[in-house]
Amino acid sequence: MEQQVVLSYDGSLEGFLSCVFATYEEKLKVADIFPPEKDLQELFSESREIITDPEKAKRVWSSLRKKTSSAGLRDIKYAFLSETNGIERQLLAMIRYIIAEDAAVDRDFSHPAVLKVAQVAKKVGREKHRMEAFIRFRLTRDAVYFAAIEPDFNVLPLIKTHFKSRYADQKWIIYDLRRNYGLAYDLKEVTFITLDLDPAIGISGAPEAFFHTSEISFQKLWNQYFTSTNIKSRANEKLHVQHLPKRYWKYLTEKNLPEK
Repeated sequence: MEQQVVLSYDGSLEGFLSCVFATYEEKLKVADIFPPEKDLQELFSESREIITDPEKAKRVWSSLRKKTSSAGLRDIKYAFLSETNGIERQLLAMIRYIIAEDAAVDRDFSHPAVLKVAQVAKKVGREKHRMEAFIRFRLTRDAVYFAAIEPDFNVLPLIKTHFKSRYADQKWIIYDLRRNYGLAYDLKEVTFITLDLDPAIGISGAPEAFFHTSEISFQKLWNQYFTSTNIKSRANEKLHVQHLPKRYWKYLTEKNLPEK
């Protein structure tokens, strides 16, 4: 029986594409591909660490661009950022299929991997749009607007352009507490950062130790406004949850401050 190999990589898209390159360069029969935090134990399989090579990754992506629609490329990016277990294996199968065929097949949903990648990408796209809609900034004592998030998927790279465009006139940070990294905008560029945050900073609300007093007063006023305009007798909880799932309530000021 031909030996299969389990590949590990650094968790980046470039790292994954370097794995794809290695499968062609070395004619590897791949059992699975894992980011660093995953268990690499696989029965009857050899483990290999693939070092990220930007040039090799670029060559793979260039090959895909020649044979893949913009929707297909988007699905590959989105699905990769989902961090779903086994998504690298599905992506590899889809990429191999695309490269092997003469015709465009990235929308061929009869292929299991293409269908799976598209389904996962759709979920990530939905999460991206909800983060863009529900993120609430709080003004810190350092005059920087701060928002903490805990999305199901790694959507920070996908919302970067939206927030740079929408909030171009103020300094801000959006921080993913689950993945411990964030975006920081300094009125010129958006950069990726890591911070040693106090857990007390929370998702919403405004602890006085961190946030400007005007922010605390504003959040209280907003909560009072929301409470006064919310007519309980006309509330449709089922419809409300349909449009605003409960797992996003933690981001909303009106859902997290006590009524006055």
